[in-house]
Amino acid sequence: MVPNERLVQKALAVQLSQLQQQISQKLHLSTPLKLEIDRLRIQEQQQLKIGNLPAYRIIGTYDRTLQISQRRLTQENNPFEVYLQLQKEGKTWRLAIPQTTDEDKIQSWRTYLIDGW
Repeated sequence: MVPNERLVQKALAVQLSQLQQQISQKLHLSTPLKLEIDRLRIQEQQQLKIGNLPAYRIIGTYDRTLQISQRRLTQENNPFEVYLQLQKEGKTWRLAIPQTTDEDKIQSWRTYLIDGW
């Protein structure tokens, strides 16, 4: 089973949400930004294994629109890279985010369930 565009968009939304939470905490922001993902373009899919389960590294670009107070800001052609891991039963996918060391070597993976794909 190969990930489709809708699944990749949901995974990217989860990944961006995780990043946004980290930034909001560091900047002490109380209201998260509203984010929309548009025009997802997949440029490369590479099959691999994460934890002995089939996975894909997917690279591409997307457009995003941020809602900041009353303003909407659109940024085009943002690059992305997501890792998707197919679970053992073959019915669910997880977003896998590499946890790296100082030498940029992947030490472990943190995974998040992608529901409703």
